[in-house]
Amino acid sequence: MSSRRRIAAFIGKVLAFYGLWYVLYDLWLLPAGTVDQWLSLNVASVSGALLNGLGFEVSVSARGLSLPGVPGIYIANGCNGLSTLGLFVGFVLAYPGSAWRRVWFLPLGILAIYATNVVRVVIMLLSQKYWPAAFEPLHGFGLTTIFYVVVFGLWVAWANYGGDSAAARVDGADPTPAVSPS
Repeated sequence: MSSRRRIAAFIGKVLAFYGLWYVLYDLWLLPAGTVDQWLSLNVASVSGALLNGLGFEVSVSARGLSLPGVPGIYIANGCNGLSTLGLFVGFVLAYPGSAWRRVWFLPLGILAIYATNVVRVVIMLLSQKYWPAAFEPLHGFGLTTIFYVVVFGLWVAWANYGGDSAAARVDGADPTPAVSPS
């Protein structure tokens, strides 16, 4: 298959997965709230446990976390990383690769995105205490962007290491780099 056809196929699959995820998440999962609620409660609990383990006096109440003397944060539906997880899974499924490689790569990527969200929550809560002026910029743009950087990095890792090496060839070119003699 020519490189243009492979690129078109990849873009078509990404758009199809995005459309499917949009229907599944925005029209069914988000309004129902069950998966979002579970994930939000879990992220709040793990973030609180991490901060408590680091010596901070954190109160966790359902989806909310607070430190003494600061307003605290609330992990709402749509802010818990679930939509980002769907985006990541769609990218990996759309790009060529073996099923076996996907079996180990998808859970590792999901864990990386989950951990990124826990760190994001921790940073936002600590920013309220130690740098309150930074909270809004961090919440609005800074830490949200981190999700997309992590997803992009994971996708690049998948394309370079997890994807099908036959698909990486461009019009029959050998994907192995040439080694220069010493």
